[in-house]
Amino acid sequence: MDFSDILASSIHDIKNSLGLIFNSLDDLVDDPANQLADPRKASLIKHEVQRANNNLVQLLTLYKLGNAQLAVRIAAHNLEEFCEEVVAECQAVCTALGLDLDYDCDPELTGYFDWELVRGVLTSSIGNAQRYAHARIRLSAAEEQGMLVIRVEDDGAGFPAAVIDLLPDDGQPDWSSESETAPGTSRTRLGLYFAHQVARLHHTPEAFGRIGLSNAHHLPGGCFELWLP
Repeated sequence: MDFSDILASSIHDIKNSLGLIFNSLDDLVDDPANQLADPRKASLIKHEVQRANNNLVQLLTLYKLGNAQLAVRIAAHNLEEFCEEVVAECQAVCTALGLDLDYDCDPELTGYFDWELVRGVLTSSIGNAQRYAHARIRLSAAEEQGMLVIRVEDDGAGFPAAVIDLLPDDGQPDWSSESETAPGTSRTRLGLYFAHQVARLHHTPEAFGRIGLSNAHHLPGGCFELWLP
């Protein structure tokens, strides 16, 4: 067993431990017999545990991808059902943070993608938006330019230029670049790299999936975009 295998096994164990912590916090917060002085703080701890767990899931997925062990299951899915599940997963933390989380999607819209991989990308993006949104996060899905585009927006201050510059207009990010030293970009880089790799796993003979970042799409803050053929 080489070091990468040991690291992957350790990440898996840590992820399982975080899952137990998260579930225990759920029980603690939801049990009316527990008189918590500040339930919001417990919910914020849940938020950070979930963020750490998401990062570990991303690392494990990238490990499997790099070792040709990742099974990609692309199938047809209804986007309204998908958005409902993603929102339900993230709703509790948003409520604890005083944020409104909603979605906008044509009930008949269908897309072809790996449900779990794309769900992981979006819950991670919503988790990032939770740190910066003032009052609202919006998930949306639509067909544009012959592709399915799923967006996560917030009403915060928007992405700094240093983060947007991680994704150049030619669609070929230079993940090896060490020139970016803006605060928080190292954590952002992992999430964006994961999303980029998931997007690229979705392709047709004519197009590959891609991601994008912008500001002030419908809401005034940042907008993460996942484009799937």
